Parts: sequence; structure tokens; C-alpha cells
Amino acid sequence: MLADVFKAVKEAMLTRRRPFPFYNIETKCMPPTDGIYHPAPGEFVELLMKVIKQWEMEEYVIIQSFDPRTLKYLHLHYPGIRTALLIEASDKNSFRKQISDLGFTPSIYSPEFSLVTEELIKNCHELNMKIIPWTVNDKSKMEELKSLGVDGLISDYPDRFQN
Repeated sequence: MLADVFKAVKEAMLTRRRPFPFYNIETKCMPPTDGIYHPAPGEFVELLMKVIKQWEMEEYVIIQSFDPRTLKYLHLHYPGIRTALLIEASDKNSFRKQISDLGFTPSIYSPEFSLVTEELIKNCHELNMKIIPWTVNDKSKMEELKSLGVDGLISDYPDRFQN
């Protein structure tokens, strides 16, 4: 459970006198499975925020989703929480349309790594938004994206990339 993770990490960081890490939490939901595999977006966010607030982790979380409904709810009810819009390679809408459809500028734009171009990075930075592509597992691709100016990477193998 998320509360158990927060507790264990908080205790470890206090004991070791280390700074708290950031948590990149994904809400995995979609309209056809609301109320079946997960709560509806508002209820989902409220359950998540209850734990985050209980452990005073608001400044240490980023909530990401492919489903803009949870991000919209967060923005409306918890505007101080950082959000990341996840974008699949199959999404053929333009960057501007994706942001317009969301209705606000998220903290982070997270496209599938094959979508990243210099122009996309420029567009994100013009909106004061970080760009953090996913899931980059090839070391040469990691280096290429970093040299283009991405703000971070999501990877199954973070040990493959050294700053």
C-alpha cells in the first residue's frame, strides 16, 4: 500500500539524514473500467490524496496519467500538486491539441520516447513545462534524448544512464 511505502521511506530518510525522494505516481484508469477495476476519477484522486496528505507528501509527489480525467480533477481540486500528462505513440493529436484538450498546462509532458523531437522539447519549455519521455531503456537513446534537452527520463533501467 502507498501508506506503507511512504512510512518506510520516510523512516529510512530520517534515519539516514537524506532528502526525501520524489514519487512519480500513475493513476491507471480509463472510462470503460470505471467502477470495475478502479474507482471513478474523482473518487480515485480523493483516495490517493487522502494518503498523500496524511503523510504530508504533497510537495514530493507527481501524479501522472494517460487518462486526463484524473489530471483535470487534480488541477481543479488540488492545484498545488504537480501533474504529468502521459502520451502514447498512437496518439496522433498535435501537442497543442493535447494541452488544449487537457484544459491546463501540466507540470510535465511525458510522451513515449519515439515522439521526442527538438521542436517538441522547445514547445514544452516555451510553456514552462518539463518534458520527461518514457520508457527509455537503451543507453544510446538515453544519451541522445538527454543531449536534445529533455528534463529527465523514465526507464526500467536507470542505472544505465549516468549524468
